[in-house]
Amino acid sequence: MVLIHANPFDRRLWLYQTQRYCARYRVIAVDLRGYGLSDKPDTPFTLADMMDDVLGVCDDEGVASAIFMGVSVGSGIAMLAALEHSGRTKAIVLVGGSSSGPQDVETIVRGLNRATLGDYLLKLMRGYVAPGFADGATGDWLLRLFVERADTLSPACIARIFRARGSCDMTGRLPAIQVPTLVVNGEFDNSLGRGQRTASLISGARHAVIANAGHACVIEDPDGFDAHVIPFLRDNGLWAD
Repeated sequence: MVLIHANPFDRRLWLYQTQRYCARYRVIAVDLRGYGLSDKPDTPFTLADMMDDVLGVCDDEGVASAIFMGVSVGSGIAMLAALEHSGRTKAIVLVGGSSSGPQDVETIVRGLNRATLGDYLLKLMRGYVAPGFADGATGDWLLRLFVERADTLSPACIARIFRARGSCDMTGRLPAIQVPTLVVNGEFDNSLGRGQRTASLISGARHAVIANAGHACVIEDPDGFDAHVIPFLRDNGLWAD
């Protein structure tokens, strides 16, 4: 099981799922380029380059095929893997599930500045969770995890990630996806409509909505997330009871 985080989080976005699923799967949570322990290039790159990064980690770890679960840009990478490398893709779980990425990329990247990067990323993340989540002790602590080392991040690289996702529209290709697909959105997810559209265009895809959660529902309500993911995996022969 390969877990692909959202922008501007890192691999720890999946901290609950890493712990919960490791008893049944070999779980690999990657840091996308730009985050965590990965390189932070500021030269142009594409979503396909980011997919190749993830598949390169799989190659290094001897993983021939996997369940790919991604949030936001991570869901775009999982979607692209299902299209370009269906033989390596057992199933995909798309959190957010937009086939075209954010609609306001240049507005987002204009706010990226090294001097205020941590504060700006925290502001972005607060918009990716349900109202009130970030005001509670647990929610505040979780979001601040991702900006405690903002001084090590590159605004230019983060901008490249947003642009890479925004420039890859896979909507017209969605009917070609043949692997089992689950699209998950939070009730307050700004990608809810786009997630619904993605699920409607993939044959046999399921769509689930988690109440009182936003775009980052995997940390907001991990139990609610599991309540949809586990039956999906079980029904597709990918969950060992």
